[in-house]
Order: sequence, then C-alpha cells, then structure tokens
Amino acid sequence: MASFEDFKFTKSVLKSVYEIGFTEPTPIQQQAIPAIKSGQDVLGIAQTGTGKTAAYILPVLTRLVKAEEEDPRVVILVPTRELSIQVGEDLAELSQSTNIRHAAVYGGVGWTKHAEMLNAGIDILVATPGRLLDLYNHNVLNLKKVKVLIIDEADRMLDMGFMPQLRNIFDRLPSKRQNLLFSATFSEQIEKLTEEFLTFPVKVEVAPSATPVELVEQIAYRVPNFRTKLNLVSYLLEDDERFKKVIVFCKTKVSAEAVFKVIKRRSEGEKRILHSNKGQSARINAINAFKNDEVRILISTDVSARGIDASKVSHVINFDVPVNYDDYVHRIGRTARAGNEGVAITMIDTSEEWHFNKIEKIIRMKIPVVDLPEEVEVVDSTKAETEQQLREVDRQRKIDDPTFQGAFHQKKRRPSNDKRDFTDKFSRKKSPQKKRKRRR
Repeated sequence: MASFEDFKFTKSVLKSVYEIGFTEPTPIQQQAIPAIKSGQDVLGIAQTGTGKTAAYILPVLTRLVKAEEEDPRVVILVPTRELSIQVGEDLAELSQSTNIRHAAVYGGVGWTKHAEMLNAGIDILVATPGRLLDLYNHNVLNLKKVKVLIIDEADRMLDMGFMPQLRNIFDRLPSKRQNLLFSATFSEQIEKLTEEFLTFPVKVEVAPSATPVELVEQIAYRVPNFRTKLNLVSYLLEDDERFKKVIVFCKTKVSAEAVFKVIKRRSEGEKRILHSNKGQSARINAINAFKNDEVRILISTDVSARGIDASKVSHVINFDVPVNYDDYVHRIGRTARAGNEGVAITMIDTSEEWHFNKIEKIIRMKIPVVDLPEEVEVVDSTKAETEQQLREVDRQRKIDDPTFQGAFHQKKRRPSNDKRDFTDKFSRKKSPQKKRKRRR
C-alpha cells in the first residue's frame, strides 16, 4: 500500500490521519491493516516506534464507523498505566475527526472516577487488566458487546505476570470476536499465548523477533563499578549539544534514585525520575514534561518506562544491563523513533558481562565495546562490591556448568576420623556434678 487512501478508510479517519501529518504507512501498517480489516485474528511482531498503535487503531475506527449504544465494542489491554495513557492519547488524535467515544483506565486512582467516565457510553476502552476487572466486578462495565480484543505489548504483559487476569477477562468476553496481539518479541510464552488466544492467526512480522531498530547506533563501555558508572554518565551528559534528550535506564528503584541524585547535581537541564514508588500524578507529569521537551534527562526503571513515546530522544543510556533481555530491545527502542536516528549506550561491570553476551545472542549482533574516555575518573572498587560481583559471576558459571565449584561455594564439613570423638560429642552422658549444680 503506497498511501493511506489505498486502505479505503472512512473519510473521517483519513482526515484525522492527514491532520496528524502521516504521509505514508509504515511497514507494520502496510502488512497489519489489510489483515485486520479482513476480520482475521492477527499476531503482530514489531519493535516500539514502528507505528504499530496506529496499525490496529485505524482499521478498528473504520470498522466502528460511528458511536453506538453505551457498552464498549473494542477493548485494548495494555500492561501499565503509562502505556494506557499513551495509547489513549494516540486514540484521541487518530479519532479526532470522528464521533467515536473512547477512554483510558488504569490503576493508581479510585475506580469510581473511571466509572463516571463510562456513564455516557463508550466505543473503545483502553485498560490495564486489573482496572478492567475492577470495573467489571463492580457492575460498571458490560463486556457483552465486545467485537475486537487487542493485547498490546503482550511480551511485557506476560513478564509482569498478567496471565491469570488475561484468562479471567477472556472468560467474560463473547467467544465470537476478533483478536489482535502485538508484541516486540516472539518468545515461547508469546507462542503459547497465541495458541490459547488466537484462532488461525495471520502473523505479521516486520523484522525478526528481538531485532533492534536499525537506526539505533549501539555501543558499550566496560566499567568496573557503580561509582565509576556515575562518573561516566556524568561525563557524557556534560555534552548537552549531543545529548539533547536522554533516558537513563536503571535496573532497580534504589539504583535510579542514586543516579538521579548525582545527575541532578552534576549536569545541566531539567531532570525527572520515574519508578513505581512515585505517585501517579508525578509519573504522568514527568512523562508529559519529557515529551514536551521541558525535561532534558529522564531516569527510569523498566516497568515505569512503558508508555514513554517521546519524539527525538537522542540517547538511551543503560546504566544497568537488564536481566530480562527483551527489555533491552524495548529500552533502546525509545530512541530512533519515526525515522530519526539515535544512540544506545550500555555500561557493563564484571557481573553483567554474562547478561550482555546473552543479549547479543538474542539480537543477533555484536555491540562494539569502546574504551572509557580518559577524562572519566576510574574509582577503585570496594571489597564488598568486588565480592558481590564475584559471587554473581560464580552463580552464572554454575548455571552454565552445574559441576562448577566457585570461589564462594559452601565447603563441606570434614567428618571426624575418630569415632570416639563423635561418641563423646553427641552421646556422652553428662556428669553427676553438673546435674547437682543444676538442682541447686
């Protein structure tokens, strides 16, 4: 399909497309839209930033045509509140020239607030699984009219343990419906979900599973310890001409807070932090400020980063190597979006080398490792941090070779050769003198 007109969308949908500024469909849109319009179940494998949200929203809008009745006819399930908000915003843009009613609901706020949003009637509902079940269980939501169910970011949905909730939702939906599943990766879990959830699906894959966006330049630094990583990230961010808009990913909330404190003190420009301990309003405000170019640097954990669909992110910095390898693809997919170029930088310490090698195998490419800049101060590792890294390396080697005995393996207690010693220690009767002392 050379243009959006070739898809035979309704005039109102085409008007919205051109008002947004879309000129030609992306590869995932070219392949997915005809299959979705045909009414078949679809499995879409595509990285973030490839236009997959529009790939499922545009044909759905054309199918609905106009607002009808009160109950939703389309449900879009997403893993996080941030992504629910993001998809809701995309839906608002793409439906601006229609009268299709839509809402985005998620946890973190009282369900009664969302219940009020549904009172006037709804055609398309974007929801996290937990909030959807909240509304259903309180008899606020009727799912009998649902004709299309869409699961977006399905790989993240499964990583977060949502399978029981998904099955619960499936049982409450009409059996006769169209199912669409989109994921950035195609793992064994996704394959099992596809077998359970989809009926003779059309598989649409614009790039091999777990393939990073081509326009992302990937490099890595070997860094000995946490404090040297802080020095490196501080040095890199001093160059605000190149590092114009940056997301720094951390593995844990503790790590994110430590990085934020240092970056806040050492670098220029507005900074914000995102993790699950932050309040809902603070997280939404941080994402919106970053998207609107009011914030230069955003520090985030993986869970909180879902839904960050910001344009012209110049760099993604992996302060920690993710232990969930699919997260690497999701992280670096936050840059080089919509045809723009971007750079992904990963910092590796000794205990992360093993995970880094696994990531290279999954993405089927070698990531160049470059030398640390001479200006970066390399700090000596503490004894505690060195031991922690070595213990982790031992654990990794034992996974690869169960017979491996590392430096920190638990030593077995050597049995005594003197049977009399064993008897004396465990079987000898206590002396009468000790008994008398106890009576006194």
